[in-house]
Amino acid sequence: MEYVIKERGSDDIIAYGIEDESMLILEDSWYFAPDQVNMSVLRRTDRTYTCPYKGVCYWLDLETPHASAQNIAWVYQTPKRGYEGIKDMIGFYSHDTAGTIAAKSPMHQNA
Repeated sequence: MEYVIKERGSDDIIAYGIEDESMLILEDSWYFAPDQVNMSVLRRTDRTYTCPYKGVCYWLDLETPHASAQNIAWVYQTPKRGYEGIKDMIGFYSHDTAGTIAAKSPMHQNA
């Protein structure tokens, strides 16, 4: 399955991945490898959220010529034990937000 996060309004791709290769799903959120994310449109903030299970994450804001939105993504730089797999991965909501559109589709295969 292919997973895509697009900027709302422009449809520009912010993140793209294939499960088990360059992204993973955890608790209804999508985590992408950093090299699968257009970091030029995301800005890491000093705002944090503390999850009792995963630890402290930093929020990422969307900033493009077309849109800006707060807290559309996050990153755990030092997750708690048991969640090491999301270290430095960029997390997104698996549903549409004020700044993003989340989409998934079956992988395209050539016959």
